[in-house]
Amino acid sequence: MTQFLRVLGRRAPQRALSFNVVHQNGYNFDLNETQKEFQAVARKFAREEIAPVAAYHDKTAEYPSEIFKKAWSLGLVNLRIPKHCGGLEESLFNSCLVVEELFWGCSGIATAVSSAGLGVTPLVFAGTKDQQRKFLPRLLEEPLTTGYCVTESGTGSDVNGVQTRAEKKGDEYVLNGQKMWITNGGVANWYFVLARTNPDPKCPASKAFTGFIVERDTPGVIPGRKELNMGQRASDTRAVTFEDVRVPKENVLLGEGAGFKIAMGAFDQTRPPVACNATGVAQRCLDEATKYSLERKTFGVPIAQHQAIAFILADMAIGVETARLIWMKAAWECDKGISNSYTASIAKAYASEVANKCASDAVQVFGGAGFNSEYPVEKLMRDAKILQIYEGTTQIQKMVISRNITTKQTG
Repeated sequence: MTQFLRVLGRRAPQRALSFNVVHQNGYNFDLNETQKEFQAVARKFAREEIAPVAAYHDKTAEYPSEIFKKAWSLGLVNLRIPKHCGGLEESLFNSCLVVEELFWGCSGIATAVSSAGLGVTPLVFAGTKDQQRKFLPRLLEEPLTTGYCVTESGTGSDVNGVQTRAEKKGDEYVLNGQKMWITNGGVANWYFVLARTNPDPKCPASKAFTGFIVERDTPGVIPGRKELNMGQRASDTRAVTFEDVRVPKENVLLGEGAGFKIAMGAFDQTRPPVACNATGVAQRCLDEATKYSLERKTFGVPIAQHQAIAFILADMAIGVETARLIWMKAAWECDKGISNSYTASIAKAYASEVANKCASDAVQVFGGAGFNSEYPVEKLMRDAKILQIYEGTTQIQKMVISRNITTKQTG
């Protein structure tokens, strides 16, 4: 255990609190002392370790392995691994507190650092204790990461259209297919893979798919070339091909046919983190724009004193503060066992739009300098775009939100 983990470990019991809720008195928006420690350590790490090298990793697209190792040694990753596997079993809220700070430093590097949770999430809530003990402790023993293989080139947000197939043969399943845009595709130690196990096209999605844990070194697992994306270039994004990959039946989560349920359940736990990611990016945009507007002068005064710029900053602040509140609520609901699909989708849709608006506004505040790659806001604008796309596009979130509204109305 690292020094940071040991310090936190002395706090007994570990509390899964969000707004530090006191049931008798309603909401309390203060963070508790443990949460303040998480936030402070992550904030320091983002400013001292991530931000200074963000431009380098953006230009080179080099995977930030050394930064990942440092974050791992501090205990800034794998916060949600259960105690019976040696982890802290922290709340989603507390994990998001850390991740928002890391994304302030650089969303590409932060994605590389924090995205092990994509593969961990389905195993934590759908795996047996034996399955968890098989795969999760290794993430605490050395700096390893995972992958989440659901998306395919022809499906995107249409999970029901997944074409990767798994055929049961004795005590094994044989996987064939290709996944696309997989974060950590080339560096993961193991993957969560969604595959169709019922070939009948009329079979409902709730029974047609199965979730597997697949070891990276299994014969037939073939990561493709690293994609050169518009933003978040430090993240390792690749296609992953499965050619006659044999997976033991004990690596099936929840049993055959439960894969769609697992994937949908995972979104409820992964969309609040994307919202906090976006909030971190939006906060960085506001901070950079504010700093520049106080330094840059026109007509003899800092441009922050001109109402046109001042109002842009005000609008950015409104977006940041409200985005933070909605991801907090979505994470809090998840931690309390409250169905959060509705709130998680609102958080993901809203915060990602705020991040893109704040990035665009920051470029505007910088003027011509904002369009130049020597200044940070150009990168922030490129990085922000993917937040509207991965973990379900903004349009998919609106479908979820509207269905929740109409279901409540007619139910």
